[in-house]
Amino acid sequence: MDRTPDDARDSAAVGPHGSAFSGRVGWGSRPAVIVIDLVRAYTEPDGPFALPDPEPAVAATAELVSAARKAGRPVIWTVVRYAAGLADGGLFVRKVPALAAFAEDAPGGWGELVLQPEPGELVVVKQYASAFVGTSLAATLHTQGVDTVVIAGVSTSGCVRATATDALHHGLRPQVVRDACADRSPAIHNSNLADLDAKYADVTDLATAITKLSAS
Repeated sequence: MDRTPDDARDSAAVGPHGSAFSGRVGWGSRPAVIVIDLVRAYTEPDGPFALPDPEPAVAATAELVSAARKAGRPVIWTVVRYAAGLADGGLFVRKVPALAAFAEDAPGGWGELVLQPEPGELVVVKQYASAFVGTSLAATLHTQGVDTVVIAGVSTSGCVRATATDALHHGLRPQVVRDACADRSPAIHNSNLADLDAKYADVTDLATAITKLSAS
């Protein structure tokens, strides 16, 4: 039988006691959806972080959000926003100068969400990749009894990955929905999903996530 690249990757993770990676965190009973930075900067063709094909991820995220709302699950949105002049941007804006598009005095409206939150849905404003860094997100989720975070948005290798990793660190079960995320190339998207699934989160598909969100 021919070996695939995935076979080789999985074989490399196997030690004398079996596979070292790719355990499952599973689903708890109280999931919430977190939509990461799904803003015009990524979805518009001339945006500073324009993605090659964002439409499938946007459509999948819309389905995910709709299912969560119908089931009465919390939906949380994140955006990146900086003070005028980037006073709160720290070293991140030096490393990624295009983040200046998210300053309060920046033109273009690049930080506007593509899908609209409903009244009462939390919008977390952040300055760094993870939705947990410098925000009240962890406390909010724990107070609401949430035990599982279903993650969608952009980009897979950046803010999605950072948020999923920190969710695990905060005792939450991260479920990353592959259909509802996107990145600047399919290769980067897929390699980061593989690594997340091996070490920090469970990667799932849209149909499974909707089924789980809809379960009573």
